[in-house]
Amino acid sequence: MPLVARLGSGIPLVARDRELDRLRAALAQAGNGTAGAILLAGDAGVGKTRLMDELAASADDTLVLMGRCLDVGETGLPYLPFAEALSTLKDAANRPALAMLLPQLALPAAREPGTEGMIAPSLIPGRRPEQDVGQLQLFDAVLGLLTDLSERRRVLFVVEDLHWADASTRYLLSFLLSRLRSQRILIVCTYRADDLHRSHPLRPLLSELVRLPAVDRLDLTPFSAADARRFVEALSDDLPEDVVQQVAERSEGNAFFAEELIAVATCADRTLPSALADVLLSRVELLSPEAQHVVRVASAWGRRVKHYRLHEVAGMADLAFDTALRELVQHHLLVVNDDEVYSFRHALVREAVYGDLLPGERVRLHAAYARHLAQRLDERGSSAALAHHAFESHDLPQALKASIQASKEAERAGAPAESLRYLEKALNLWNAVPAAERPSDVDESVLLRRASWVAGTAGQPERAVAFARSATKAITEDQTPEEAAEIWLRLSQALAILDGNEVEHFQVLGKAMDLVHDREPSPTRARVLAGKASSLRQEREDDAAREIALLAIEDGQKVNAPGAVADALGTLAILDDHAMRHDEAKVSFERAIKAAREVGAFNNELRGWYYYGLMHYDQGELAEAARVFNEAGNRAKETGLTWSMFGLEIRILQVLVHYYIGDWDYAAWASEPPGMSVSSTVLARLASASTHLTVSRGDLAESERMITKLRADWHRDIQIALINGGTGAELALWRGRPELAVERVTDALAWALKLGGPWMLAGIRIGAIGIAAHAEIAAKARRKRDAEAEKKAVEEGHKLAEHVRLTAENGKPRAGTLGPEGRAWFARALAEESRLGGSGDPELWQKAVDEFGYGVVFEQALCRWRLAEALLGADRRDEAAEQLRLADEVATRLKAVPLAEAVASCAKRARITLRADEPAREHVDLFTPRERDVLALVAAGRTNREVGEELYISEKTVSVHLSRIMAKLGASRRAEAVAIAYDRGLLE
Repeated sequence: MPLVARLGSGIPLVARDRELDRLRAALAQAGNGTAGAILLAGDAGVGKTRLMDELAASADDTLVLMGRCLDVGETGLPYLPFAEALSTLKDAANRPALAMLLPQLALPAAREPGTEGMIAPSLIPGRRPEQDVGQLQLFDAVLGLLTDLSERRRVLFVVEDLHWADASTRYLLSFLLSRLRSQRILIVCTYRADDLHRSHPLRPLLSELVRLPAVDRLDLTPFSAADARRFVEALSDDLPEDVVQQVAERSEGNAFFAEELIAVATCADRTLPSALADVLLSRVELLSPEAQHVVRVASAWGRRVKHYRLHEVAGMADLAFDTALRELVQHHLLVVNDDEVYSFRHALVREAVYGDLLPGERVRLHAAYARHLAQRLDERGSSAALAHHAFESHDLPQALKASIQASKEAERAGAPAESLRYLEKALNLWNAVPAAERPSDVDESVLLRRASWVAGTAGQPERAVAFARSATKAITEDQTPEEAAEIWLRLSQALAILDGNEVEHFQVLGKAMDLVHDREPSPTRARVLAGKASSLRQEREDDAAREIALLAIEDGQKVNAPGAVADALGTLAILDDHAMRHDEAKVSFERAIKAAREVGAFNNELRGWYYYGLMHYDQGELAEAARVFNEAGNRAKETGLTWSMFGLEIRILQVLVHYYIGDWDYAAWASEPPGMSVSSTVLARLASASTHLTVSRGDLAESERMITKLRADWHRDIQIALINGGTGAELALWRGRPELAVERVTDALAWALKLGGPWMLAGIRIGAIGIAAHAEIAAKARRKRDAEAEKKAVEEGHKLAEHVRLTAENGKPRAGTLGPEGRAWFARALAEESRLGGSGDPELWQKAVDEFGYGVVFEQALCRWRLAEALLGADRRDEAAEQLRLADEVATRLKAVPLAEAVASCAKRARITLRADEPAREHVDLFTPRERDVLALVAAGRTNREVGEELYISEKTVSVHLSRIMAKLGASRRAEAVAIAYDRGLLE
């Protein structure tokens, strides 16, 4: 039987058994330790809120948190649903970062020394280099709070009307949903499916969220004809049969429409208007003039309005106002909340009433709200609301001033997207407002500079550059050299984020330098000097960089600009490392990190951590590098900068270093992608680093999908190309496709050669893998007795080996020698070259094993496997057995399936026992007995039907076995599966 349950509002919940059961099951699953999220979609009025009320009412022993999004035109408050849901929780007081969300937790702000008397200090770029710290600290604080709450009770978190969510709310929601694991949390988000036009900002987020393993989607469809009739009957049992039928048909399965039609039908004439707006407004027209006035005033504010605000703007006596409100509540147009807030029972009612206002009436009401808000600017969100109402009432000067203030409030709340929206609004209004009526403490240049800064924070680097360029065009002769230099400095900072702008970045920074070089010390000059020192260091002009860095420190200390000092100290530490003065560099890095931490320059602090770890990495001190990067990663998490520029670099090196030292579980954890609040480049770079792990572990099909997809992202960052050029070739080799490996190596080397410089060293690793591919092609040709193909493969292999030699000679770093990593890959390249003519040179392979002995566990094991093959070719069986056993031990521990199979195949062919305690250890077959029978017959040229007839199974079953075989081998065709099986020794 369909569910018919009475809610607190007295409205029945009909025919929602399936949806309610599914929600309750998800909540029960969350209670058992499997967190989840449901995106509840449905048209306006279909019953989403009603369903949420029923779920919450029936959720025993559950902490229910509910928040609603409002139309951005109404308030613009960032994170509104989270602030509403979390505001009553005492636990929030233990998390200071939540002060951005809940102002009652905020501590008095301390002014940075040296800024007294400055104009509009919060609008001056450069004061806070750690651009996205606030937002990410807030995200971590919300996640931590919900996680802690879920340890005591299961949590149901409901976010309603997600289609109206601001950008920061969407980012925070994505962050939370991507981190749902074992918390006892169920998050349910409702949104109007019929509101999502093609360019709606929620659409791309939904498409990404539904791919997350913890997220499910539930569509709340309109009632069927039978359910619609049952709903109408349950709602009102005194309507004639023909009216019930009319209401059910005209409602088209929408519960809210049916309720409104029933309300009209119970009137005296019982005639049903044809349009929904007529239905909604006909109820309003039945009210007294006073009630009609109040509901119109309320509609100009938005969906929800506070009692005192509505009373003041309505301009009515207390008794008349209370009487009108009572009438509106009794007629179910407004609903009273506990916090003295009146809400339209449905957004469609508000939209219909507001749409019916006359233009002049609309302007007057917005003007009244603007006057009301101008007296209450200390309230949270008042500036954002004032900007909206002033604009709608055509008071552009006030709208400009309020928009600027709203951008400041949004930034303080850790909502850069909303801050940018208000800055853009202010810039659009700037020229429309007479100069005499503009704010006196800010100009267009400062707004453009601030917009550039906030755009970079909001993950929109291209717009950051565009705003900064516009600011340079607005430079006037009235500005001081310091003010102009700040503008050029901002453009240089924006350009530094995007690849391909290096030349312009240096030129622009030079303009800033020219403006302040001969000026008296100032915070601006200190920042410009610090930036110049960093750029000179990148250009390898170390002596000049050190000189400028020392000047930046001197200036910064004189004028109390600690951020510039910390920046310059970090540059000096990097220069000490470049000069091979590692003991001094260690001290310098620790000093730079400490200085940055003391002044809260978190971005500079992470920069120091990154290069400190990189120093150990370059020296081959992988264990120490792992320790530093882990500490740096923890610090990035504490400051909310895990996915900032240097936070990302640290995370990627955590993946790589732990992969190298054989801590693959940690590497897998570090390679987990973040939420949607980061750019595509971040996701691509992290995914690129993770391919080392997926390929070596034998996830061949998934690796192929990922590497193919990442090929389209090579233009985003050269490191994506250099990493995936190598891992893609390794994947092709494990799949028995050396020709494809050669193609991928050639493609990646072309990118490395095009860029030149330090990237040439990556060509050693890629070249070594390419030589291995040519060796495999030559071996194939020898087995087929194809002398011409073998000759060509050997020639191409030697040609690539010569390229590697030239790269190693010309690409030597500062000390004139290759580092441990370069030496190891160069040794492997020479050893792979020895395989072009046969089994390889044992001495060269021993050299490769020794060079990787500085801590790169997997690569050393792979070289041991190849060394064993070379030793077997030289009839040194006992030594080969020892190398195979060592390689097998590592491959087994790491669960490196392809290497383990290759080692086992080699041992099987040589009749070598890999385990000393297993006198007759047999190779664990990759296939089941039935799969092996099928593969053998397919290799013999049988069709699926012939295989089925011989094995007495159906043709469909043969196809299933073949699909499993191809998946295990990473093959896309049956012939390819047979070839791979032969090459890997899996078929005799």
